[in-house]
Amino acid sequence: MIRIQLDEPTLARTRIAISPLWETVCGLYLLARHGDAQPWPYAAWGRQARRVLTEVPAATPARLYLTASPWLPDFLSPVPPTAAPSIEEELAGLRATDPDTVEEQLRRWPGGELPAWLRPFRDDPSGALDRLADGLEAYWVAAMAPFWGRMRAALDEEVLHRARALAADGPDALLADLHDRVRWQRPTLTLVKSNEQSFQIADQRLLLIPLIFSRGALVCSAEHPEVVAVSYQARGAAVLADDGPAPPPETGTDRLAVLVGRGRAAVLRALGRPASTAGLAATLGLAPSTVSEHLGALLAAGVVNRRRVGRRVLYGLEPAGLALVSLLDVTVAHGDAALTGDDPVTARAS
Repeated sequence: MIRIQLDEPTLARTRIAISPLWETVCGLYLLARHGDAQPWPYAAWGRQARRVLTEVPAATPARLYLTASPWLPDFLSPVPPTAAPSIEEELAGLRATDPDTVEEQLRRWPGGELPAWLRPFRDDPSGALDRLADGLEAYWVAAMAPFWGRMRAALDEEVLHRARALAADGPDALLADLHDRVRWQRPTLTLVKSNEQSFQIADQRLLLIPLIFSRGALVCSAEHPEVVAVSYQARGAAVLADDGPAPPPETGTDRLAVLVGRGRAAVLRALGRPASTAGLAATLGLAPSTVSEHLGALLAAGVVNRRRVGRRVLYGLEPAGLALVSLLDVTVAHGDAALTGDDPVTARAS
């Protein structure tokens, strides 16, 4: 377990950010954990990522994150500088890491002597960081960028959903509902992991980072002087599936689909949280026009509502829609179970 004790000022400054770099790093952790047999919905992406690491020499430095070590220094995946940085901005931050920061974190390496893959950062931190950033950039272009549009749409929906919850109900309600492996019992945030660590955080900022690839690792970064960052599994990882959402279980009849059709059933399930047409299309792997047609029918039936939030139009379930999903849907938990398994992780936690 990792236990993070948060004081009131830190809790009051809770924020949410998207990080392309953390997604990249945790995707590499996912490859390390599952090898060639990536679970649904990561299989298509996993095949592409493996090819890149094997066939693109410029991406070779990114293989560093495939290490089996249970701990990696925080400087190897710095806290995102803004709420929605580009990968270029984050890699620039990685390159600019202060050599004194590198030295200080390596000095605390557990077990004493540094492994061979970390020694270049001790001997030539600026050169090693430049080579790593170059490798990550090459890996990003070939393995992440082709999927990023869909991922970003799902992450935007996740951030909007969580930000509304934070504004409406406060940080306690937000933290209590993040994930079954992220537990909140004031004043302690507990990450369910195999290693044991404890931190006391005072007068900083809690930064939550939703990740499509958080199944690869549940990450905590506590080295930044102003920010403690924690990742969690974002909803919407189905955008990576090459064949759409997971099929219904073979052991039962999909009664919701029998009643309203498979497409509209998928839309109803996806509206467990408010979403836009574009977000639903990305999550479900459907054309926006198809999603609009389904939403029109569901609105006419009175099972879905729509409302404007700023410049976005969000759809959500009416009580009748929630009742349909709750009473008839035998597959309502299938996607979440596929995305948030509680198997052990071997990510860094510092």
